[in-house]
Amino acid sequence: MPSLRNGNRCGKANKPVSNTIPLIDISPLRENDDRGLKAIATEIEAACTDTGFFTIIGHGVDLRLLQQTRQAAAEFFAAPDLVKRAVIRPPEKITRGWNPAGDRALSNTLDKETPPDLQEAWGMGPPRSGDTPYYTTGAGKTFFAPNKWPELAGYKKTITQYYDAMTRLADDVMRGFALALGIDHEFFIDKTNRQCSNVRFIRYPAQKGEPLKGQLRAGEHTDYGTFTFVKGDNVTGGLQISDGKGGWHNVETPENGFVCNIGDTMQLWTGGRFKSTLHRVANPPHNAASQDRISLVYFHQPNHDAILGGIGDAEGNGTGPTFAQHYFSKIMKANTTDTGSSTVTVEELVSGGTQ
Repeated sequence: MPSLRNGNRCGKANKPVSNTIPLIDISPLRENDDRGLKAIATEIEAACTDTGFFTIIGHGVDLRLLQQTRQAAAEFFAAPDLVKRAVIRPPEKITRGWNPAGDRALSNTLDKETPPDLQEAWGMGPPRSGDTPYYTTGAGKTFFAPNKWPELAGYKKTITQYYDAMTRLADDVMRGFALALGIDHEFFIDKTNRQCSNVRFIRYPAQKGEPLKGQLRAGEHTDYGTFTFVKGDNVTGGLQISDGKGGWHNVETPENGFVCNIGDTMQLWTGGRFKSTLHRVANPPHNAASQDRISLVYFHQPNHDAILGGIGDAEGNGTGPTFAQHYFSKIMKANTTDTGSSTVTVEELVSGGTQ
């Protein structure tokens, strides 16, 4: 297996990080500008080994499509409950359809019991699938389950275009990660060519009453996948990252850009070198509590059978959990039982034995 440019320097979970979120223009990744690629590799490496967060511009995603997607998300959340309940998330708690309020408590993934997060969401997986066993058996039955589209004019078309655009952008960023790690720029291709990424639109409603003790719009957590693109409304009561010393720092989306953060999958893959940093979505102050916040989120996820080990592993044996094993263990902790319990186990989700 390839080695890291600077050796196997595994990061520690409690190592303090800075509160500086760098802005990176990633256009050279699309233009194959050799000089620009070297600079970007250095910038990405610095961000991913420090905060695990950076913001990007120069991404090439059509801004009109982003506006249309934001509008589609708002229309869904404004739709009658009858429309939303028609696409309610399935009992297996996978990312398909509507998550009503009270459906998730993200701090549970860290074994911290808190009240449910103050949010509702709609989610989807890949809009297309295949007919081979990878897609139809085992974990593939879950990762490529049919999406649940609401009865809203143009919704499916717009969101499918958004998913495809974000996936193309994710391919560019994965190439940037390989360059930052000092490994072959094509290293991740055969590990992400049947990716199972998710899109989630999240609405953090205006807060008319006082939250319960310990209750946030999204409790502290790390993301499960490779990395995440976030385009959230820049209003108070937004995304914050932990500095590892008890402090929390606001993260704003750049105009016409995205926030990008490393997830657990990439931390595992790189032997801890790239950092999956704790973050949360805070409650707004009282003078801004009447304001909704909507966030468009793309969670990049590799092939479900990808082995999360080997980069920077001195033995080079590539041992580790599969992405499916890691992912299912996290989502089962995050889900509450307020909207109906699920008896499915992680092992059943991995094997496909959920019927």
